[in-house]
Amino acid sequence: MKIAVIGSGVMGSGIAISSILKGYSTLVYDIHENQLDKSKIYIEKQLNQSLEKGRISEEQRTDALSKIEFSSNFNSLKADFIIEAILEQLPLKQELFQKLESINSSDCIFATNTSSIPITQIASGLNHPERVVGVHFFNPAHIMKLVEIISGAATSNEIAEKAFSWAESLGKTVVYAKDAPGFIVNRVARHYYVESLKIMEEGVANFQEIDNLLESTGFKMGPFKLMDLIGVDTNYSVTKSMFEQFSFDSKFRPSRIQKQKVDAGFHGQKTGKGFYTYEKK
Repeated sequence: MKIAVIGSGVMGSGIAISSILKGYSTLVYDIHENQLDKSKIYIEKQLNQSLEKGRISEEQRTDALSKIEFSSNFNSLKADFIIEAILEQLPLKQELFQKLESINSSDCIFATNTSSIPITQIASGLNHPERVVGVHFFNPAHIMKLVEIISGAATSNEIAEKAFSWAESLGKTVVYAKDAPGFIVNRVARHYYVESLKIMEEGVANFQEIDNLLESTGFKMGPFKLMDLIGVDTNYSVTKSMFEQFSFDSKFRPSRIQKQKVDAGFHGQKTGKGFYTYEKK
């Protein structure tokens, strides 16, 4: 089975790593050539680190790298299973799948890694909305075990089951979720970020103190470090989406501090600055 991953950021690259390590021929696509170059470097670095830590062998690393290719040619996006990890914007995702539908066979499965946009909305307007399914990885995708499989109103059971089996074949812990705002994890976790930002806005504590407190209670990573890892811009987009989907319920209100970071281009580790400052690699 050939896999195609659209979007070569940290999430897309992580999905590709998971795929090639399990022997799938995988194409990574991005409209930006320079982003593809960064993705290639990132993937090689992650595999080298796994080798150094004894998680994979030299043979596995070499085999995995032989399974991956990179392209900025949209017409190369012909595969058995295509998953997008692009910007969290509904019109972009709808347009993408409409274009993919025109160049792929009716057997191709279309998966979206959306964090919060309803699968039903993404699939609307397609000739075959039944083959669109949510396959939601968590960052970093090649390390985090959980994957949510979300069926839209039109998604066929067969497609959902195939997506579930593929995610399981990657060694993931896979769960089915309903097409509800935030699905399972983002619905539960949203307030880990939102309430932490409110505490900061109100001057109760600064972001380092909040991170330290939550990490001392057992969380592996505080909310501000986690936002920097995920991407402050991505996290903000998900909060905005859920705020709208819950009819602007105040408990999902996006933070003005977070918006200011986004407006300033302080998107976290990927830009070298978010809530914390990072060395440029």
